[in-house]
Amino acid sequence: MNHILPNKLKALYALPLAAAVLPSCSQGGESEQQRPNIIFIMTDDHTTQAMSCYGGNLLQTPNMDRIANEGIRMDNCYATNALSGPSRACILTGKFGHVNGFTDNACRFDSTQVTFPKLLQAEGYRTGIVGKWHLISEPQGFDFWSILTGQEEQGDYYNPDFNENGVAIQEKGYATDIITDKALSFIDEATSEGKPYCLMFHHKAPHRNWMPSPENLGIFNDRVFPEPENLFDDYSSRTQAASSQDMSIASTLKEDWDLKVLTREEILAGGNRLLGVYSRMPEEVQHKWDSVYAPRIAEYRSGKLKGKELVSWKYQQYMRDYLATVLSVDQSIGRLLEHLEKNGTLDNTIIVYTSDQGFFLGEHGWFDKRFMYEECQRMPLIIRYPKAIRPGSTSNAICMNVDFAPTFLDFAGVDIPEDMQGRSLKEVLENEGKTPEDWRKAAYYHYYEYPAEHSVKRHYGIRTADFKLIHFYNDIDSWEMYDEKADPREMNNIYDDPAYSAQRERLTALLRQIQQEYGDTDPDERERVLFHGDRRFIGRSK
Repeated sequence: MNHILPNKLKALYALPLAAAVLPSCSQGGESEQQRPNIIFIMTDDHTTQAMSCYGGNLLQTPNMDRIANEGIRMDNCYATNALSGPSRACILTGKFGHVNGFTDNACRFDSTQVTFPKLLQAEGYRTGIVGKWHLISEPQGFDFWSILTGQEEQGDYYNPDFNENGVAIQEKGYATDIITDKALSFIDEATSEGKPYCLMFHHKAPHRNWMPSPENLGIFNDRVFPEPENLFDDYSSRTQAASSQDMSIASTLKEDWDLKVLTREEILAGGNRLLGVYSRMPEEVQHKWDSVYAPRIAEYRSGKLKGKELVSWKYQQYMRDYLATVLSVDQSIGRLLEHLEKNGTLDNTIIVYTSDQGFFLGEHGWFDKRFMYEECQRMPLIIRYPKAIRPGSTSNAICMNVDFAPTFLDFAGVDIPEDMQGRSLKEVLENEGKTPEDWRKAAYYHYYEYPAEHSVKRHYGIRTADFKLIHFYNDIDSWEMYDEKADPREMNNIYDDPAYSAQRERLTALLRQIQQEYGDTDPDERERVLFHGDRRFIGRSK
């Protein structure tokens, strides 16, 4: 890998400041506008099914919707590896995991390599990151960082610990609120200095174990959420990979950690994973927690829940907690938008909302992510920047998380390194979401983390506008293919269907072409050589 060391960064990439200022065509001979601020909001495990601007019917997200309504909604944005750390590494570097070196959550990010915040910092941007990092090494290229620590770098929802510019601290309160406070403080400081800034604003929510804020505890207790049609999927047309996973609502959710069906006395008695996070809550929040979950505990222990009825019940509890944590994120975005309006910088700020990948909300009977199936491969991506994006735009252009870094550099007027594998979305965004003639035909995906938690087999594949082709490898050799127009829920594997033989051959050739282009050639053989018997997993939380 051609990593460029930080002490060479300015010499290699620095531009004269005047060249990096974007001219304004405003009337009245007004002075040149400063380069845009960039706020990159990213949640952990948020999925489009839980956003009303994507047509989700589970809850309303008015502040996320505002970003989409006043900007653009990208409908075909995909993770290159639906896992937290690898996705974050791809976003920072604009490169796939096999190039940036971070392929699974047991890796340690090489912070000496070139990242887009380093390039922006070298060009006069004030750079910061607050919230989740989850790349093990300390951040580089940031003027300020305050990243969650503990729970193997996932952080805690209540009274979380942070590494703030190299100093360990603990903050009092709820993580989503604290991270928002830190973000607003960074914005104020950068604005007062008159510098353009780039802020990576990373929430822990709605990551497992889905602990709502004090205000939103129990807010959905009386709601009954619609079940996905394939909650009771039997995987009859799929390969072994689908049936051998360990991420089912029926059997994988834990009584203490996920379902929260332990009484206060049982939690405090110890011997359960919930004790550590429960003990972080203020006493008044603990009492509210006890009250909110008491009916759930009683219902669970009534002995009346059996079979599919029990699975449906677990699904409802999962949704009530997961969506309550999403609600806090939406409220956080509302605070941010209001703050930018008040300081007069809203329209000169590129505001991006995304997640590190999607998530299963009961589809196929699952929670979590990892698979190349649509619910978790697909990422939300909405962007507001009225100087370049027409309000209410949508786009079907196929994009990936490796595209984010070149996009930010492009808008800031900073040269994009030739070895970045993503492509700037600026042309798409400025053209009302229309797909350029020479745009990519497919998104590429490669998941490495097996054997590990949730037992999802290693696999790679491509997603085109109409089809998806997946190869599960390593300890199995299985292929799946889906017609996304006829079968958007991906229930019918058509890989061996003679009616699709021509499409299969075309997709296989395209897959090999794309692997060649991205330098991920013969991953099956490379994995056998590099990883057989050496998986390095040490029980890190995913």
